[in-house]
Amino acid sequence: MIVHELTALSGKFSARDMRHPERSALASMTNRLRTEATDHLLAAGRAVGARRFVAQSFGAFRWARTGGPVLSEADPIDPSPPGAMRPALVGILHVERAVPAIEWGEGLVLRYGGFYGPGTAIGLASDAQMAAPIRKRLFPIIGDGGGVWSHVHIEDAAAATLAAVDHGQPGIYNIVDDEPAPVREWLPVLASALDAKPPRRIPRWLARLAAGEMATVMMTEARGSSNEKAKRELDWQLRYPSWRQGFAQGLG
Repeated sequence: MIVHELTALSGKFSARDMRHPERSALASMTNRLRTEATDHLLAAGRAVGARRFVAQSFGAFRWARTGGPVLSEADPIDPSPPGAMRPALVGILHVERAVPAIEWGEGLVLRYGGFYGPGTAIGLASDAQMAAPIRKRLFPIIGDGGGVWSHVHIEDAAAATLAAVDHGQPGIYNIVDDEPAPVREWLPVLASALDAKPPRRIPRWLARLAAGEMATVMMTEARGSSNEKAKRELDWQLRYPSWRQGFAQGLG
């Protein structure tokens, strides 16, 4: 058994990194870990006779911006993503194509949603990457706030990973909670949980100038992910089925 969770994303992103993630050294290293390191680990798995390989991927902001607000593993990813997002997709797509295709064992890919909880970007710690700007009202609702995000508490993500060690057929699984929601719904609730004032609202044209196209698309057009396959095939049960419970009880 090999579980591949390697990224370089534990470091802190600067404002420049957030606007131009394709230029970030952390993102570049993560791409190498998702391509070169994945290939090395797959070769090692074959050499030692491993029978199962579980790898991480990312399930948010990926879907084609058509159809309903919540999509499944069978739905297409965005054929024309914002330019800043394209380099990261190289590594993600490499994992998602290589791992389920192995012939010497069973390869599963877990597409995690946006993490929240202790030690993540959304938590009660003063230096939590997303919590800090929300407290300063620097994380606004853009346009109509219609972009749908899928969250998952870090403990539920860990539970899904453990479940995948023993359950599930080869393939891709969305690891998200039961309630994908538009930014205009979840962001004010998160701000309240962080004892912050309600988020500001800014028009889409201004956000595109200030934050870039990728952030604007994420906040206005993103589609959410369904977890039905993961719950059914991995026998996965969530401690926090909704971010509503998780923001209230699981940030600390």
